[in-house]
Amino acid sequence: MSVTEAVAALDREISECRACPRLVEWREQVAIEKRAAFRDQTYWGRPVPGFGPADASMLIVGLAPAAHGANRTGRMFTGDRSGDVLYAALHAVGLASQPTAVHPGDGLELYGVRITAPVHCAPPANKPTPAERDTCRGWLERELDLLSPTVRSIMVLGGFGWQALLPVLAGAGWSIPRPAPKFGHGASVTLQPSGPGREPLELFGCYHVSQQNTFTGRLTPAMLEQVLADAARAGGLSPTGP
Repeated sequence: MSVTEAVAALDREISECRACPRLVEWREQVAIEKRAAFRDQTYWGRPVPGFGPADASMLIVGLAPAAHGANRTGRMFTGDRSGDVLYAALHAVGLASQPTAVHPGDGLELYGVRITAPVHCAPPANKPTPAERDTCRGWLERELDLLSPTVRSIMVLGGFGWQALLPVLAGAGWSIPRPAPKFGHGASVTLQPSGPGREPLELFGCYHVSQQNTFTGRLTPAMLEQVLADAARAGGLSPTGP
């Protein structure tokens, strides 16, 4: 089985997961009740797998799907305000074919980048529990293992994703310094391999593209594009942005 086929198989497995009762109940309830603006649409209402090529050299790690965004469309950061900001920035630095992400099949392609999350189901109040995060951990470890031949950089959106990712990276074959590196916008650290078949990995922190950050100016498009470009270069890509 090729890496592309293995990643596709993993994505199918993820989309069928029912391991966390609270998350299953919530995602399916949202898919039935819907938001008024989307009442005529059929919600995905399942775990949302990663999005992007299986040979990506850069990985973007978020938090979890939004209830009326990816939980509705079935694609990471698609169909909500956070995704509007993220994909516009990806397009601005030459890592996406278009600046908008409306639904699967809209023609959007990512260049050398894959987007995933430590929690694959939409959580109530956007807050998964530590137990739910840990239950979902195995999926990300398997995804990292499949991406390991090519991935060289990771950009993490937000402190939750950063804290959730560090033990996953340790379990997937990279050494985490002690004390553990702290999250911050623009923070970066080089992780050395701890096992066979791994290469050094550049880890970057970026404020999450939540409305709380983007509407207040805590995270501006220029700030986001700068970290995206830095992470892309560390991954061996050639961004067209700053």
